[in-house]
Amino acid sequence: MRILVVDDNNTNLKLLTRLVKKIGRCEAVAFNTPDEVLSALPDLDFDVAIIDYQMPVYNGVELYTEIVRFEKYANVPVVFITADKDMTTRMAALNAGAIDFLTKPVNPVEFQARIQNIVSLAEARRQLADQAEWLRREVERAVGELRQREQEIIERLTLAAGYKDPETARHTLRVAAYTEAIARELGLPEQYCRDLKLAAPMHDIGKVAMPDTVLLKQGKLTESEYRDMQAHAQIGGDILARSHSSLLQLASEIAVSHHERWDGQGYPNRLAGEAIPLPGRIVCLADNFDALTTERPYKAAWSYDRTVEHILSRSGSQFDPACVAAFERALPTIRDIMENDRREQAEEAVRRAAPTALDEMKAAS
Repeated sequence: MRILVVDDNNTNLKLLTRLVKKIGRCEAVAFNTPDEVLSALPDLDFDVAIIDYQMPVYNGVELYTEIVRFEKYANVPVVFITADKDMTTRMAALNAGAIDFLTKPVNPVEFQARIQNIVSLAEARRQLADQAEWLRREVERAVGELRQREQEIIERLTLAAGYKDPETARHTLRVAAYTEAIARELGLPEQYCRDLKLAAPMHDIGKVAMPDTVLLKQGKLTESEYRDMQAHAQIGGDILARSHSSLLQLASEIAVSHHERWDGQGYPNRLAGEAIPLPGRIVCLADNFDALTTERPYKAAWSYDRTVEHILSRSGSQFDPACVAAFERALPTIRDIMENDRREQAEEAVRRAAPTALDEMKAAS
């Protein structure tokens, strides 16, 4: 244990230092002026403080008041040494946080008994703090393992949802990345932004219930087929509902609400404005941006500029104005995500074509 000893009288300081050394497992950290102590903060480490009350420039209480401005010393036990028996002095010390007093001239036997008790108290506090820190780390580890399992479940379900159509898998990952970028610009907490990125790929999980004739149709859907397709939002919400996993609960909320519109003209529940959950409002915008900038069986891909202009024009009707403003701020990040994905797809196409080219060369030879 390191014990801070402060006394402007060199004789007293040497005596206190010797007495500290006689206490088992204790080391004195001695200073003879308050200024020296303050200059050493906050790098100074000690577990107990013994401070003379009457000192020049700063008295003991004033010195300790400056010391505890640093959070690391807030719970350090302090003992004041004083020749003053006036109650006002002692009350000032108690109000500052004193745990005990020693009266000058210091009695060595009394000193050792009292300081030993305080050292034992400090050791007990340290052990309790160590146990609390160990428990915190264990809880953090357990929560991390649980979150990894939840993440794996979501990734597996997302793979299942995109099994029939590889483009669907890429779509869900892009939407997740766009969602995170918009959420950050909305100023949402870091952990929540990460959770949104994990949950967003599940927004179309309800499409597993769609017949192939509708899901894989090469062309525009009929009115009846479109109504059938709309059911995927409610189905997705139902698939993920009532889970004990916070991530799956978030994914359920997104699945059921990502086709609602700010003006109340969306589906499945025709919610409007802030009645639509915020995650659904964010994913709605991210999903639309990706749908417009990618080729679909029934349409060509729109340009980046045309898509941005379209989304900005729908602020307050289809989309939450706050989300649109965040989307606009996030555009540099969103464009990078889009271009990186296209580059990866092009590289993958080259890799797939390479064996075919090699086979053709072998056949020609």
